[in-house]
Amino acid sequence: MKKHNFYAGPSILSPYTIEETAKAVNNFAGTGLSILEVSHRSKPFIAVIEEANALIKELLNVPEGYEVLFLGGGASMQFCMTAYNLLEKKAAFLETGTWAKNAIKEAKNFGEAVVVGSSADKNFSYIPKGYSIPEGAEYFHYTSNNTIYGTQTYQTPQVNVPLVCDMSSDFMSHPFDVSKYDIIYAGAQKNLGPAGVTIVIVKKEAMGKVTRTIPTMLDYRTHISKESMFNTPPVLPIYSCLMTLKWYKSLGGIEAIEKMNIEKANVLYNEIDRNKLFVGTAAKEDRSLMNVCFVMNEDYKDLETEFFEYATSKGMVGIKGHRSVGGFRASIYNAMPLESVKALVECMQEFEKIKLPVKSEIYNN
Repeated sequence: MKKHNFYAGPSILSPYTIEETAKAVNNFAGTGLSILEVSHRSKPFIAVIEEANALIKELLNVPEGYEVLFLGGGASMQFCMTAYNLLEKKAAFLETGTWAKNAIKEAKNFGEAVVVGSSADKNFSYIPKGYSIPEGAEYFHYTSNNTIYGTQTYQTPQVNVPLVCDMSSDFMSHPFDVSKYDIIYAGAQKNLGPAGVTIVIVKKEAMGKVTRTIPTMLDYRTHISKESMFNTPPVLPIYSCLMTLKWYKSLGGIEAIEKMNIEKANVLYNEIDRNKLFVGTAAKEDRSLMNVCFVMNEDYKDLETEFFEYATSKGMVGIKGHRSVGGFRASIYNAMPLESVKALVECMQEFEKIKLPVKSEIYNN
């Protein structure tokens, strides 16, 4: 039976990425050695990291004055690093979920973290609007896509302070203007590669403005000056990222990927809105193209476990919702094929016919 991988992360990778990475594990670049055992300073691997860097800049139209870094520690390390490098006195934050809350918590170790908007009142089911940035804020931080709650900020916030964004779960899923940001960071394990590497895009002139001493490993300038080679980088994940980037280019780039993502999301959200058994949990205007969250309709709550078991029997993997939301979550990242989304939709329709045979027949006709 074909498995349809809806895990939120680590998550689905393209067959090309998996196949090419597997080849490199056996024999990397004709060296006769595994990618797992070559020096990160060898010419074949330096070529890998340089090409990956160049492809990110090409696909995202990264302007001059920015550097792409490949770091360890995940986005959670960036919660600390961004504040360490930018926060002197005060910064503004949008609180839209668990990861935004964690970023706020870390920032409070370095200065004042002002929450200018929060959707906590409705369990983070929407993106706050109409907020204003306080005077003296040194930057504004937001999370572009909320993996747990299924909400997404589609437009770059129009603010008059430097922007910092955690793009971990929608990085490279749609075009955006890099020049609007001072720092962009993203764990690779959603849209680029396996867990272990974090992509950071840094505006060089924004660095070096705080008065505190920054530990060497936490100073972006360290990694910029050493081209992500200050210490041993996560070699295998970076190689997998390169394979994914090559695949993205072959598809037609980020604009083409966005069109595919919109189509996939529409197919699934349309079924959620049509099907009498299910209801979406995110505000419709803020629904994520990456993480589709839904629950059983109030009248059919008792069917939740049964649907999960039914879907699992049909090859659906990783659709159980996060414990803070419940229900179901289908993560449909860039590598998710449309056929898998359609398979989930068919599963939902079949379950509806089993449980509401008369109603669903009338409705479908």
